[in-house]
Amino acid sequence: AGFDLQAACSGFIYAYAAGTSFVRSGMYRNVLVIGVEILSRFLNWTDRSTCVLFGDGAGAVVLQASEQPGGLLGVDLFSDGGGCDAIIVPGGGAINPASHETVDGQMHKIRMLGSEVYKYATRQMGESALSALRQAGLTVDDIDQFVFHQANLRIISSVQKQFGIPPEKVYVNIEKYGNTSAASVPMALVEAVAAGRI
Repeated sequence: AGFDLQAACSGFIYAYAAGTSFVRSGMYRNVLVIGVEILSRFLNWTDRSTCVLFGDGAGAVVLQASEQPGGLLGVDLFSDGGGCDAIIVPGGGAINPASHETVDGQMHKIRMLGSEVYKYATRQMGESALSALRQAGLTVDDIDQFVFHQANLRIISSVQKQFGIPPEKVYVNIEKYGNTSAASVPMALVEAVAAGRI
């Protein structure tokens, strides 16, 4: 079986949770979860407020049934449509189907209200991390390495400071690739493993 799960920046986490559920239910013994984005196709290269922030990338993990303890111990999945205008691609779909007007107006490109995204992300990333830790029965001090979505260094630093996480416990690679959306977590995870930090 195979399917596409689209949830933008949280896409890999949603897919990881779904894959874990398949393995734990006994439906599958092995699941390949891939996070991939080609955001360069959706960038307006004259809009410096977005084009310099995003990148293309892909990363993957294999989930496998095991008698050993471990795996996904806690996850916080939710939806909030309240900030739906903060990051949008206004063209396409039923409301603005592709036309000369939508193409000429750059409506098929990412538009973002950076300060609104920052405020929301700094609050929500921390809340989600704490919720996942509570579900796992762990505290911040129990974690050896945090691998957050690589959206923005200021967002990651804010969450790190908020919870008193030492810099060496937070893996960061955004300076290399930019925000690769659903690909950012698996790419950072693979690099952290290769670097011996996990």
